[in-house]
Amino acid sequence: MDFEIDHLVVTAQTLEEGVAQIEARLGVTMAPVGAHPLMSTHNRLLLIGPGLYLEVIAVDPAAAPPDHARWFGLDSFAGPPRLSHWVARGTDLDGALARAPAGAGRAMAVSRGALSWRMSVPEDGRLPYEGLFPGLIEWDGAAHPADTLPDAGCRLEMLELVHPRVGELRGVLDPIVTDARVVVREGPAAQLRAHLETPLGPRVLA
Repeated sequence: MDFEIDHLVVTAQTLEEGVAQIEARLGVTMAPVGAHPLMSTHNRLLLIGPGLYLEVIAVDPAAAPPDHARWFGLDSFAGPPRLSHWVARGTDLDGALARAPAGAGRAMAVSRGALSWRMSVPEDGRLPYEGLFPGLIEWDGAAHPADTLPDAGCRLEMLELVHPRVGELRGVLDPIVTDARVVVREGPAAQLRAHLETPLGPRVLA
């Protein structure tokens, strides 16, 4: 397969809290609010390279709860905002899901304005390996969120995936993800670390 990083996901208890943290940490202003009626969530985005963006996402308090689990574990999210997930894109979502580990989810059709896509969503909203296995996405057509985002001077250099079962994680990623910016390392606990160049200099988000 030939999946690559599509976007990074910062989850937060409130969108305002998450955006404030990212803007202060990176020295940027994020794009305006967008909403996902299917999931009752809302977000704001930041361009971090060609075809790449960072998303701050939270439960939308103005929306009625969905009749299924929200993505990215948001139904049970607690604590300060943090980089919790990442999403990889390709052109054969069904083929990738056939090779993905148990719990990677099923393909759901989602749309927002001119954008439409299919994405893997686990039944309980929790992605395998504590979120280090990516959500898998296939965009419909040529439209992509990064195409209309302003350049705030941020660039993703590397995405570190730290996990105690590093061999297992590499084993499930290697058949699907080919992005050289994804580096898998062994560590005592699961953690995502994004290395970014920003207007304030190099920064690491975790």
